[in-house]
Amino acid sequence: MTPDARHHTAQVNGIRMHYLDAGAGPAVLLLHGYPETHFARRHQWPVLAERYRIIAPDLRGYGATDKPDTGYDKRSMAGDVRALMAHCGIGRAALVGHDRGARVATRFAKDYPEAIDRLVVIDNIPTRVVFQATDARLAKLYWFFYFQQVPHLPEALVAGREEMFLRHFFDSWSYAPGAIGEEAVAEYVRAYSRPGAFRGAFADYRAGPVDLAQDEADADRLIACPTLAIWGADFDLVGRTFDVLAVWQGMAGDVRGVAIPQCGHLPPEERPDRVNAELLAILEPWRG
Repeated sequence: MTPDARHHTAQVNGIRMHYLDAGAGPAVLLLHGYPETHFARRHQWPVLAERYRIIAPDLRGYGATDKPDTGYDKRSMAGDVRALMAHCGIGRAALVGHDRGARVATRFAKDYPEAIDRLVVIDNIPTRVVFQATDARLAKLYWFFYFQQVPHLPEALVAGREEMFLRHFFDSWSYAPGAIGEEAVAEYVRAYSRPGAFRGAFADYRAGPVDLAQDEADADRLIACPTLAIWGADFDLVGRTFDVLAVWQGMAGDVRGVAIPQCGHLPPEERPDRVNAELLAILEPWRG
């Protein structure tokens, strides 16, 4: 029987944050990426909530969470997550972050080591590594990093074309175009058609220079908790360009890596069964 999911809004760290709360037991936080919301974890939380308490928020700027003008550097966004944990009565948790959520989870692991038991990062190359490796080829692949940092213009160009813009990413970032079903696409279009939705998401990218400075300041300090890196083996921007395991061995002291074949940038949605199996394996020792 699938555990019930409860939706709540909490006032934390100066914003109203929407989150899904399901199951009971040791806490596991699921942090979504771009261009998604907590809905992206729809294949994970019902499975994990049979053993764990699952908290899946909409990050600052995304979904039904507030979209303020500031606070999108990853230290502030990790502070949102820490405050949400306190609101939920959680002192220590396992964090699973995909894409932008992995950046938040990585910063959380460095800023709040006492509050994280284990870390999972899904199809993510840390900000510092991306910027340091950027050349002409990488700049073309990561064009959206730079386009979305331009003030105001991206929002104006995307307005009224939300579905076209989103479908570009879902189709080009998946191993098989159409892997993200029509119902899911419709949900994302609804979420990103809300007032200020793309402004909030673009502000996440506009924090890139601040994120880079934060990452460089403690680059020599490795993440201490057990870490699992999962990635799609067939995504040009990650698995086909970087030695992902080596990258994360430079970030954390205890790392295991899993490359999922015939998978692009969205493993939790493209290959949910494989992702769920890997999550259950790393979470199994987590007792709270």
